[in-house]
Amino acid sequence: MPRGRIDVHHHFFPAELAKDKLIDFADIGFVSPKENLPWTPEVSLKFMDQTGIDTSILSFPALGSGSVNEENRGLARGRNMQMAKFRDDHPTRFGFFATMPFLQDVEGALAEIAYALDILKADGIAISSSYGEGSEAKYVGHKIYEPIWAELNSRKAVVFLHGNQTPSSTPYPDPTLGIPIVEVPNETYKAASHLVVTGTKRKYPDAKIILSHMGGSTAFLSVRVARLSHYMGCPLSPEEILADFKSFYYDTALSAHETTLTAIQTLITPDRLLFGTDFPAVDKDITNWYTKHLEDFYSDNKEMSEDVAYRNAFRLFPRLQT
Repeated sequence: MPRGRIDVHHHFFPAELAKDKLIDFADIGFVSPKENLPWTPEVSLKFMDQTGIDTSILSFPALGSGSVNEENRGLARGRNMQMAKFRDDHPTRFGFFATMPFLQDVEGALAEIAYALDILKADGIAISSSYGEGSEAKYVGHKIYEPIWAELNSRKAVVFLHGNQTPSSTPYPDPTLGIPIVEVPNETYKAASHLVVTGTKRKYPDAKIILSHMGGSTAFLSVRVARLSHYMGCPLSPEEILADFKSFYYDTALSAHETTLTAIQTLITPDRLLFGTDFPAVDKDITNWYTKHLEDFYSDNKEMSEDVAYRNAFRLFPRLQT
């Protein structure tokens, strides 16, 4: 029997988030599909059954704001326990990436990593591209987070890195070009670049990092970083910088098209590409559009198509094969 897809980019919207806020993010320029809300596991299961997805790895939407306190730690713990329950109720259909408290709370993050991986048996850890706001924001390659990367590396953990909803210093240019469309992909690219040029990616190679949305603009701009960041003082050679960009994993959520897939296959080896949808932030018609382009691109390469659909995910998440 053919295997269904493994969706590594699939969100859950917890009940404590107001329904109207989820539907209409007026401040960031995006509207979530009303039919997906309020979200329940059944909403995702129906979508998965209709689109040939066996298992989805849930993650809380990326948030880079917060504060260091017990309340923030409690929110992260509660969300992780929710996702663990969804997984336990549907063990073959769901996994989850554990959400972290505000990452400046390094002690709290280390405690939550241990609890999520050892007790809740999460499939990995989800992080945002940056934490904090304005001039206080720090991208994830900052030295403050080094104990976190050391822990994730020692555990050989899978890390799902999602671009933050960081606004530009100027308004988004058009109502159809909101922050999720034009800024979030570049936030992923900036975080990946920061991990590379600070040497964090090279120092902690056993942390298996998945870049959301095919890395945003990474496939196109990695060569810019390679030469110009070296010129500006990065001690890594251009070739080393490119090698580190090649060592990430990339998901296909809202990104699969002949143009982007052609670019990404010149950057990474075939085992580094994973299927993703971004449901329920978008509707089935949108995910189907991208999935069709993915299938068309690999229509003459069944082996590669199946690798992206599920086999590459099996290598990262062996439990899903059983």
